[in-house]
Amino acid sequence: MTLEEFFDGKEKSRQLFDMVSRAVSVSGAFELQVSKSQIAYKADKVFAWVWIPGKYITSTVPLVLSVSLPARDSSRRWKQIVEPACGRFMHHLELNAAEEVDDEVITWLNQAREFASQPRQKYSVK
Repeated sequence: MTLEEFFDGKEKSRQLFDMVSRAVSVSGAFELQVSKSQIAYKADKVFAWVWIPGKYITSTVPLVLSVSLPARDSSRRWKQIVEPACGRFMHHLELNAAEEVDDEVITWLNQAREFASQPRQKYSVK
């Protein structure tokens, strides 16, 4: 799937995606992996995702940014934080306007990129 297909008819979502992409570029080069459901940002490993909730549920939110961090962040801006694996906290941020992609978001993207580049600890169950 292409970016044009992903954002077909979703101009506001595309504008926010472009803002997120500029924020991601602050910390270096990246690749995009576009699928039917989301777009992943990848350096060495995938570290952030964007998706359009209105494709799947009733929602007026144009774009959601998701990042994985090693701990729960205390910001009230997060829509949801879940721990899908031990020591991995997925943070979901609803984006409605370009000004919401600010220095705080850049910091979270940098943290997510750094966290993704670290070797994963292996856990064993006894």
